[in-house]
Amino acid sequence: MQIYLDYSATTKPRSEALAKVQEVLATQWGNPSSLHSWGERSATVLEIARLQVAGLINADNPESIIFTSGGTEADNLAIMGVARKYRTPQHIVISNVEHSAITEPVKQLEQWGWQITRLPVNSQGRVNPLDLKAAIQPNTILVSIIYGQSEVGTLQPIEKLAQITRSYNVLFHTDAVQVAGRLPIDVQKLGVDLLSLSAHKIYGMQGAGALYIRKSLDIIPLLGGGGQEIGLRSGTQALPAIAGFGVAAELAAQELTTETSRLISLRDRLFALLANCPYLISTGDRLYRLPHHVSFLLSDDYAAIAKNVTGRTLVRQSNLAGIGISAGSACNSGKLNPSPTLLAMGYSEAAAKRGIRLTLGKDTTEADIDWTAIVLKQILKRLLPPLVTVR
Repeated sequence: MQIYLDYSATTKPRSEALAKVQEVLATQWGNPSSLHSWGERSATVLEIARLQVAGLINADNPESIIFTSGGTEADNLAIMGVARKYRTPQHIVISNVEHSAITEPVKQLEQWGWQITRLPVNSQGRVNPLDLKAAIQPNTILVSIIYGQSEVGTLQPIEKLAQITRSYNVLFHTDAVQVAGRLPIDVQKLGVDLLSLSAHKIYGMQGAGALYIRKSLDIIPLLGGGGQEIGLRSGTQALPAIAGFGVAAELAAQELTTETSRLISLRDRLFALLANCPYLISTGDRLYRLPHHVSFLLSDDYAAIAKNVTGRTLVRQSNLAGIGISAGSACNSGKLNPSPTLLAMGYSEAAAKRGIRLTLGKDTTEADIDWTAIVLKQILKRLLPPLVTVR
């Protein structure tokens, strides 16, 4: 029995998206920038996909969607595209639980003299809007706060945070890669200026993403070249992947209501089945949480008698049992370093190596959830002997 529970890392491309990719490869393979009929056919495919992705987030202007190679490039374009407008270093605010696609470009800016404020989070990984308000300075030009945290599942109060930045005339960006297709996104209601998306998180192809840029907002492109994507992302577009992205986005929007409810039910079922497991404690905010996300930490009581058991240990053991889970963020799961997210939430360095993440998707069933709970309990019982109480 094979059970995949790592949908926050990537999703299997849905059949409709694959069919569109194959169609484009076979019959619409022209360069969208070319003026002849081959190019015109491809340009139509590109603009249809732009409309479809815009529809997923209720963007009123399709041209506000700039296609990229994925969420990482979209995040980098948001951060560096805004920063490059300024000749002298300014001030940027992020949270302590951002994806590395935000933290790394920000570190680079910091080396160049930029001032960076990293907002703290509470023990559930949530930002306090009052902390953001206190952090804004006269030279603050951008705030970037992740919408849904990929490692512990916590959702941030994006609408409230964006209201604060707007009152100070400061731009606001959010990485919504984990939220898209799982919860409704309305960029007009949220009031964000920039928002990042990724195709392969919503059953599209790897290699395509998008940055929403509010109308009339100017940023500086990262790539010099032919001026594709309204001059903001030069390079011939990866049309097959983008076309698949469009189909996946349209279907995600159509299925959102029923799929979100189903995922929440499965998520809560898994939490309930593991609630009496003494080896695990849940992490992240249980109320403000991604609908498909379950995460745990190995209890300190058992860590003391099993120092070599980490999140990676549980990932390997689960894999041997045919179940795919993750030790926190997929981008960091190859390293045995403490999770920066768990450290930011107040956990010790030792504890921050013991996190696991189980994320659900459209192929996940109740039977998968029930079997996973049984197997995980068996693995933990085998690895961690019962505590002996001394009287």
